[in-house]
Amino acid sequence: MTPQPNPEAGAAVKAADRAHVFHSWSAQELIDPLAVAGAEGSYFWDYDGRRYLDFTSGLVYTNIGYQHPKVVAAIQEQAARMTTFAPAFAVEARSEAARLIAERTPGDLDKIFFTNGGADAVEHALRMARLHTGRPKVLSAYRSYHGGTQQAVNVTGDPRRWASDSGTAGVVHFWAPFLYRSRFYAETEEQECARALEHLETTIAFEGPSTIAAIILETIPGTAGIMPPPPGYLAGVRELCDKHGIVLVLDEVMAGFGRTGTWFAADLYDVVPDLMTFAKGVNSGYVPLGGVAISPEIAATFATRAYPGGLTYSGHPLACAAAVATINVMEEECVVQNAASLGASVVGPGLRELAERHPSVGEVRGTGMFWAVELVRDRETREPLVPYNASGEANAPMAAFAAAAKKAGLWPFVNMNRTHVVPPLNTGEAELKEGLAALDAALSVADEYVR
Repeated sequence: MTPQPNPEAGAAVKAADRAHVFHSWSAQELIDPLAVAGAEGSYFWDYDGRRYLDFTSGLVYTNIGYQHPKVVAAIQEQAARMTTFAPAFAVEARSEAARLIAERTPGDLDKIFFTNGGADAVEHALRMARLHTGRPKVLSAYRSYHGGTQQAVNVTGDPRRWASDSGTAGVVHFWAPFLYRSRFYAETEEQECARALEHLETTIAFEGPSTIAAIILETIPGTAGIMPPPPGYLAGVRELCDKHGIVLVLDEVMAGFGRTGTWFAADLYDVVPDLMTFAKGVNSGYVPLGGVAISPEIAATFATRAYPGGLTYSGHPLACAAAVATINVMEEECVVQNAASLGASVVGPGLRELAERHPSVGEVRGTGMFWAVELVRDRETREPLVPYNASGEANAPMAAFAAAAKKAGLWPFVNMNRTHVVPPLNTGEAELKEGLAALDAALSVADEYVR
């Protein structure tokens, strides 16, 4: 893993990108994508030979790092044997991937519907819930992200929804618990939990329980801020759903497959949903794959009634072979246990130590390899370092922080006034400490904006 500088090749890659690639969530003329020459393990590098420690795991999906040789070999072997096959057939890689996933999902979620990624997993989960219940509405939380397709972006609770929200998607938003920025004037986790559940119960009552098909929640919200729910909250939501015949959908697209130090974040709360979406870490993003894990009750709805949905590439053999290899690697190399152990002994303590020394840090929260650092201008008032959904000059403090991190050799995950610490789950202790040192330097720049 010795990057070889080749700026001419980098310039050609950049020129072709700027001429022809249309990028997600971006004003096309205002972005300057880095041309990446290669990646391995927890690092990637550019064509100038500069190497970065990746504390983003791509988009929180390279759970076993880049270019794991066993997964690369599995993809190559599958391509040589059967590159693709239609989804209506039984194919070994597809069947084995479904079996391995079902063995690890909570409770009795034993049927797996494969999609191409997380957003279409959410689309299909909500379609299943509506067809199963015969009801039109879906409740979802503010401070959430569920994907960029039409239904998924409408259940999303952040500004990316606004441009696509016509108010006709049958979606009602509510406030989920988040003590640091409580909407319920709570002072303790217990108060936050109780008041958030009361708020949800009231929302259900006023919307009409008989009109609500599903409640969808990220088990631990990811992009919106990595906010672990207080003890008892998810169990309380489960009880409300059972009381009113509402389908509980847990979105584990980001939190699943070891990210929280357990196979699924639901395992931390001993809650079993009716439907669970997954993607990203299922095969470390090596080939696009997502899916829905389905309860027996909902699967039975479609036992003799056709499910009206599908995808040409559902359970693509290359993607499923990558999933089989990834899950086996995670077992063989104790990747989930590594995430739990180093999250508790290195990442969490390291971030809390940084918080003690940097006045720009308002709160540190997380578990496993899933952490957020909330940056503020004032610890007492908790004023965010930049305004909500800031851009341009208003976002200058976070831009300066990110630039300082990159200068120190760390590629950070930055969203609004937070940086998320989400490295590959098999990142070693020395690499984690290297990243924390780079964060230390970058936070000194953020400190300059504290009042």
